[in-house]
Amino acid sequence: MKNTNWRSDIESASRRLGERAGHFLRETPLWKLPAAAVGVTAPGAEVWLKLEHMQVSGSFKARGMMNRLLANDIPAAGVIVASGGNAGIATAAAAKALGVPCQVFLPGVSPEAKRARLRALGAEVVVVGELYPDALAACLTRQKETGALLTHAYDQPEVVAGAGTLGREIEAQAGLPDAVLVSVGGGGLIGGLAAWFEQRARVVALEPEKAPTLFRAREAGEPVDVDVGGVAADSLGARRIGAIAWEITQQQVRDALLLSDESIRAAQQWLWKELKLAVEPAAALPLAALQTGAYVPREGEKVCLIICGANVDPATVA
Repeated sequence: MKNTNWRSDIESASRRLGERAGHFLRETPLWKLPAAAVGVTAPGAEVWLKLEHMQVSGSFKARGMMNRLLANDIPAAGVIVASGGNAGIATAAAAKALGVPCQVFLPGVSPEAKRARLRALGAEVVVVGELYPDALAACLTRQKETGALLTHAYDQPEVVAGAGTLGREIEAQAGLPDAVLVSVGGGGLIGGLAAWFEQRARVVALEPEKAPTLFRAREAGEPVDVDVGGVAADSLGARRIGAIAWEITQQQVRDALLLSDESIRAAQQWLWKELKLAVEPAAALPLAALQTGAYVPREGEKVCLIICGANVDPATVA
């Protein structure tokens, strides 16, 4: 059934998080720069960096995962999630804050830095298969056995509404941007942002060439499985766009662009060398879109780049 009340759901999520999440969530900084500062020629244009990698648990996922936990009764078995890493870290951090058990299923592609972070948060970590769908299948089997509350990495209403609070926060901080550039894996983040902005800002979907879930779905006219690989596979490694994100983006998102691994890696390195922002590859796609010309700002345009996560080994960034 289609949800036509996403903005109301996002407002409810914002109130719930504000009232019950305590100091768990942060209002992350919004850094405004002239376009020339990031190597883009567009007279009068501004680039807004939404530094969501500074969020609790190191990514935007903290919003949706905590909203999911707060919106439901949590059984004695606690919570369970399959993740490339960031959703698991966010769920584990939320579970720790609420004092409930957490089990996280990870694929083999997940980096050791994310596994170590999960263990430090007190989560039970189970590594299964190579890619996210392998971990998800094992997670669903275990959830049926234990009755734990399932937190999906991107395809639950509470998760999408929680992600949408990021868009609400951007608008409260600086007003409406003209465009919002956002990375897409399973689609929870773009779903939440597009649901909030409702075409009042141009939301642009960005995917690696080696993990094109939304792009291929648009070619096929429906969500389809894709082969997944490349430098951002741990964060953007969903094999198929989520049903919720598909519904929302069909209505609210016009542009879906692909970027090469080389451009993503170059943007990631640039963010560290020039701005001293140590972020994971998934967070670098918006800058890569600008620096490669995949997205060209108009004169005077305000373009918001969602810097979505920083769960990365710093030694791999330089």
